[in-house]
Amino acid sequence: MAKLFEPITIKDVTLKNRIVVSPMSQYSAIDGFANDWHFVHLGSRAVGGAGLIITEATAISPEGRISPDDLGIWKNEHIANLKHITSFIASQQCVAGVQLAHAGRKGSTFAPQRGHGEIAIGAGGWQTFAPSPLAYSDLYPHPLQLDRDGIQKVITDFTHAAERAMRAGFGVIEIHAAHGYLLHQFLSPLSNQRNDEYGGSLENRMRLLLEVIASVRTVWPESRPLFVRLSGSDWAGGGLDLEDAVQIAATLKNKGVDVVDITTGGLVSHQKIPVGPGYQLPFASNIKKRTGITTGTVGLITEAVQAETILANGDADMVMIARELLRDPYFPLKAAHQLHHDVTWPNQYARAKPT
Repeated sequence: MAKLFEPITIKDVTLKNRIVVSPMSQYSAIDGFANDWHFVHLGSRAVGGAGLIITEATAISPEGRISPDDLGIWKNEHIANLKHITSFIASQQCVAGVQLAHAGRKGSTFAPQRGHGEIAIGAGGWQTFAPSPLAYSDLYPHPLQLDRDGIQKVITDFTHAAERAMRAGFGVIEIHAAHGYLLHQFLSPLSNQRNDEYGGSLENRMRLLLEVIASVRTVWPESRPLFVRLSGSDWAGGGLDLEDAVQIAATLKNKGVDVVDITTGGLVSHQKIPVGPGYQLPFASNIKKRTGITTGTVGLITEAVQAETILANGDADMVMIARELLRDPYFPLKAAHQLHHDVTWPNQYARAKPT
């Protein structure tokens, strides 16, 4: 059996294969509501044979959005449309996951198709918040430093969002603590210059993430997997590096996190990333081997043999694919054929299955 198509069981959830649709922002929602675009986008990847589909960064509050066009889960009215999507995903023997996110200082910005940089408050933007009052760049909003009440609101908003996710039919939650968004901002000394219990040492900088996890677990059943998207490096001097990421991942494992989804970058505008096929794999591989936590890897994974080799070598437990699945929603079905592994095609498409 190809490792890529070997099932994996995490808590009470079994994925039929190790191919995960990585969160990809669509910037197509109005007031946070999922719509036909999201149904077709996510549903087609379920038809295409993925084992797990994780929604784009889904805002836990209006001020937690990246742009006005972000998907949201900050109010009960969002649940019905999301439930429509998760029900279809489940009908394809696929698991639906949701990435819960707060953009922090990277919020109140234009969706890529609409512009770049800050949306002023008077033009439809909003006040952003961060661990410290440091902007991402000159083109981004200047955030206010979160006070204790603001921190508690973030924890509460994540918790309420997790409860809604359960009601919406998601089988997996991923907490976004990477790509320069709020929880990542707290983790990195480049964006967190606080002198209270949420700043300074790595232990203190992890505090908010751990408090979010503990609170989410009060409403998210122990039987359902909890993922965290974590940065292996800020790619900038003085920022998070692999040793920090190993320590954070080990702590997360001890605090009940089931899977870490390892990515890198996005925290500062002056980062220097050596982009290339599989460029983030060494971070995932190191974290998996040194902590023993179940690990996903991302980053320009585009070929079936490449994905199979990653798993066969024990460098990760699952592959999280984004751009290739934008280009080809049926990548998993084609990968199975290329790896000489027989998988069941949807009945409606069975006549097209290669022999």
